[in-house]
Amino acid sequence: MGKEKVHINIVVIGHVDSGKSTTTGHLIYKLGGIDKRVIERFEKEAAEMNKRSFKYAWVLDKLKAERERGITIDIALWKFETTKYYCTVIDAPGHRDFIKNMITGTSQADCAVLIIDSTTGGFEAGISKDGQTREHALLAFTLGVKQMICCCNKMDATTPKYSKARYDEIVKEVSSYLKKVGYNPDKIPFVPISGFEGDNMIERSTNLDWYKGPTLLESLDMISEPKRPTDKPLRLPLQDVYKIGGIGTVPVGRVETGVLKPGMIVTFGPTGLTTEVKSVEMHHEALQEALPGDNVGFNVKNVAVKDLKRGFVASNSKDDPGQGSS
Repeated sequence: MGKEKVHINIVVIGHVDSGKSTTTGHLIYKLGGIDKRVIERFEKEAAEMNKRSFKYAWVLDKLKAERERGITIDIALWKFETTKYYCTVIDAPGHRDFIKNMITGTSQADCAVLIIDSTTGGFEAGISKDGQTREHALLAFTLGVKQMICCCNKMDATTPKYSKARYDEIVKEVSSYLKKVGYNPDKIPFVPISGFEGDNMIERSTNLDWYKGPTLLESLDMISEPKRPTDKPLRLPLQDVYKIGGIGTVPVGRVETGVLKPGMIVTFGPTGLTTEVKSVEMHHEALQEALPGDNVGFNVKNVAVKDLKRGFVASNSKDDPGQGSS
């Protein structure tokens, strides 16, 4: 995937079992992110473990432990392309004890896709006081994710199937809550979909011919292009630090402002550690420069993993490096 399209980050949020991983996996699969043979293998593995309905989610749940528990634990980064954008999907978990992961994932996103379970009981559980539909929407807004797309999922399992009345009821109730949080519901598309069957994901579904709005893919292309401050000094908060055999220490994070290039001398705040950037990668592809919004890993010279921590900020030592505040 080339750099000519604008790069945006999407966080997928919603109540546990609302279908986040299935919807995301289906989208990535349909948009060519995954080899067909891999999906066939996932289907076989899922069937062997009596979790046939998890086949698309399998795409995102790469760790064996996650597969066995049937939940997405760490934030998985996946990519796909729309007509307009080059998208990185941050698949945020829905279980309550994973809310920390949800926060770090959400704070990097340009747009939130809120997945709502439209089934009887499913929607009510998510929108209840203890449900994560409310909590995630509030978190997204609080953390500065001002654009949102709502997907009324599992429309193939409403009573009756593909029920317009159920869709209308959900839109009304969720709109009312989103307005309280601070969103303008008039600017949020509510797309009735089936993440498993594929209705209205990429192409318009005849099962939902009463719906005249955009598909999920069209809604993603309607996201307003985020302004990327390339002219400001480099600021790159670290999300994590890895030691990779044969390469060395690789900090990972999202460029917030400025540009990161191989050969650049960077300073890590708050400790002031300074070193050279040997290489920069995104999605296993070497970059000549990383721009704001890019989630990257970069290899640094003569630095031990223990010297860097999540939350440190990398800046260009020759251009207004970050200062600790007293």
